[in-house]
Amino acid sequence: MKKRILVFRFSALGDVAMTVPVLWSFLEKYPEHEIWFASRPFAKDLVAPLPRVHFFPVDLKKKHKGLPGLFRLFRELKKSGPWDAVVDLHSVLRTHVLTSLFVITGTKVAKIDKGRDEKKKLTRKENKVFKPLPSTVERYQQTFDRAGFPFELQKFPGKTLYGKDRVNSESPPWGDLGGPPLLVGIAPFAKHQWKMWPEEKMLELLKLLDAKGISVILFGGPGAEQKKLEGWVADLKTAQTFAGKLTMSEELELMYKLDVMVSMDSANMHLASLSGTRVISIWGATHPYAGFMGYGQSQKDAVQVNLDCRPCSVFGNIPCHRGDFACMERITAELVLERILEI
Repeated sequence: MKKRILVFRFSALGDVAMTVPVLWSFLEKYPEHEIWFASRPFAKDLVAPLPRVHFFPVDLKKKHKGLPGLFRLFRELKKSGPWDAVVDLHSVLRTHVLTSLFVITGTKVAKIDKGRDEKKKLTRKENKVFKPLPSTVERYQQTFDRAGFPFELQKFPGKTLYGKDRVNSESPPWGDLGGPPLLVGIAPFAKHQWKMWPEEKMLELLKLLDAKGISVILFGGPGAEQKKLEGWVADLKTAQTFAGKLTMSEELELMYKLDVMVSMDSANMHLASLSGTRVISIWGATHPYAGFMGYGQSQKDAVQVNLDCRPCSVFGNIPCHRGDFACMERITAELVLERILEI
């Protein structure tokens, strides 16, 4: 019997990207079921290639802002029902309001266990419990399990879903990517400062790649990031950037064409992972043990230095306890270049 599942995840791009392999695995296990995915508008392109996933855009800045907006959102979602289950993959105040309303109306609800206590023990200054925690993708999967839909995570076919030949387009926005056989993507930015490799080290890496004639595509967002990347590219021979010029689906397709992506612990790590591209990830204040490694990526490709203070935060939003940012400062451009050339 066909069942209809409503799923919430309103958060940042990387967190939403990590839901995609889980939704795919669910659909593979339950080919008769359908999912309605409620998220911010940017997520539409991420789930568009998935069969039997219907996207429900959520406008938390206007239409669905505040308590009145949440009640409006609940009425809209309820009208689109009935739902066999509501799966909350976010578990914040907004979704607690929504799930409480669904519980009152008799709908089954399952909420993610974010492992907050475990993460506090991993990141505290003293008496750390330094061990790998379940990945965010696994936590998403376990939430479906609690909703009554157990399944195993499957290998995600990102190259098939996001790397398809372009349709109704004479040529891609990036034109011909020919040239040297190695095409390296670099995403130097992250939401928080303490997850970013210092700019001077990134520029040093770019100069080393440029000297070797290795083609580089720089990834970033529109506005300040775009302006900075365009300034960098002006001083390099083999680098280019399309920051601020591509749709989400185009960016995913471009990442699919890369031989390797170099990224911080950021959304671009997760987007490249969806595209099936190998990622060399650079970690500072955060750590893969907290559960945010890109899906399908190997910890062998995580560039990091071992320090007793790491990790000092889950999200990279806490200033360096030591004051010298050693976790990033000790990662050299030569070390990252070596990892790239190994590929």
